[in-house]
Amino acid sequence: MEFQELILKNFGKFTDRRIQLYDGINILYGENESGKSTIHTFIKGMLFGMERGRGRASVNDTYSIYEPWENPNYYSGALRFRSGGKLFRIDQNFDKYSKKAELICEDDGEQFSIVDGDLDVLLGGLSAGNYENTVSVGQLKVEISQSLETEFKNYATNYYATGNSEINLAKALEDLREKKRVLERDVKNSLIEKQQKREQIEQEASYVWRDVHHLEEERNRIAEELEHRKEREEREEAEKKRMIDELRPAKWRIHPIEIILFVIIVALAFVLITKPWNYLVAIIVFLACGLYVWNRMKVGKKQEKTLPEIMLEEITPEEEKIPLEKLVWERSHLEAELKEKQIQYNNLQEQLAELDEVSDDYREYDKRRLALQMAIDQLNELSGNLQKDLEKRLNGNASEILRQITNGKYSRLIVDEGLHMSVFGHERRIPMEQLSRGTVEQIYFALRMAAGGLLHEEEYPVVLDDTFAYYDDVRLGNTLKWLSENKRQVVILTCQKREKQMLDELGIAYHEFLF
Repeated sequence: MEFQELILKNFGKFTDRRIQLYDGINILYGENESGKSTIHTFIKGMLFGMERGRGRASVNDTYSIYEPWENPNYYSGALRFRSGGKLFRIDQNFDKYSKKAELICEDDGEQFSIVDGDLDVLLGGLSAGNYENTVSVGQLKVEISQSLETEFKNYATNYYATGNSEINLAKALEDLREKKRVLERDVKNSLIEKQQKREQIEQEASYVWRDVHHLEEERNRIAEELEHRKEREEREEAEKKRMIDELRPAKWRIHPIEIILFVIIVALAFVLITKPWNYLVAIIVFLACGLYVWNRMKVGKKQEKTLPEIMLEEITPEEEKIPLEKLVWERSHLEAELKEKQIQYNNLQEQLAELDEVSDDYREYDKRRLALQMAIDQLNELSGNLQKDLEKRLNGNASEILRQITNGKYSRLIVDEGLHMSVFGHERRIPMEQLSRGTVEQIYFALRMAAGGLLHEEEYPVVLDDTFAYYDDVRLGNTLKWLSENKRQVVILTCQKREKQMLDELGIAYHEFLF
């Protein structure tokens, strides 16, 4: 990819300003506050767009800082670049009310859609963060952000595992983790549902068991009542028989001897007394005996009845049969209801037992979870191994660049976890914190160039904004020489003439633009 022309229609302090760019080294010279950083920001804005911040963040954001000084509603520009042998043009209107982005191929007039990702395809997936961490160095921003480490991890897994950096295995890893989270959430919800069902069944079982216990108590009570009734009936039957036997002689209210005596008296009166008085006397004696017998019978009836007599008179078999049948019916009904409740309770216990068993669904859940975890572990292991391989390559490439620009003083650069760096020099390892500011910036420069070479399949223009302020003349010359030999297009924004003079001394061709 090569930049052909920057068209700043209305951007920052510039209005209708065109800057022609060429292959090789391009020096854009201007004094302080002449707009070098504006041009640097313009290039990034054309490639990746610009968004206005919200709230207080919008006061000092990039969008507001580079808003046009004149006609702020006409906030726009264009960038012409060559990619894949074709010439393209990006037109961006950053104004929030008429925001628009267009991409067109000037060779054949074909219109592309930035919204649909056509520009991303031309940029080879280059992100704004990756751009700022590699080929674009802002003023006093040579340090690299931690996002570059993430880019390396993703790239290592993608490219070395698949041979295609466009296949995002980091996203695949996140997809696996998300699937595992969803699966674990489903299992958790299933267990919660299962526990709720268990609690519901246990509660229902406790109610049924209480009913069973109550019915058993009621059944036992009726059984005891029937047993007592049976014993009482047997006692009453025996008592009745005894009372009948006792009462039967008592029916004779007068003794038979008395009756015989009465008969003899009447007979004697009739025989011994002369006629006709004998008839009268016999009749009178007979009447007197009859009156005596009648009075005796009357007195017996007036006697107080005993309790057994009352029971025999008041309690009849028919009256006793009704409550007995009712008790028998109640017992039969209770036994049927009790049997039904016991069956219901047993069914509930079987359901609880089934809940205790590991279901086929849960086995499938567990199988899938283990498979996902295995895939995650394998991918993590693969990513870690490949990242180590990429780090080795990164250290090798960066070391070679650092060796060239420092005249061999530092022959090896070591990049550890977290992008912590150190160098080998004077036969010892030196942490970056012990090095001068100029050497530190050269280390970051070497790392940026090496990272760009590894991460980007396509070569992009290198844009440097006052990057060499801390370089001495020797290392500046070495760096410019390395850039001319290894980069197709370099854009140097500077307020000094050191770069121009050094290029002249080295005999390196360049294109100059003054503003």
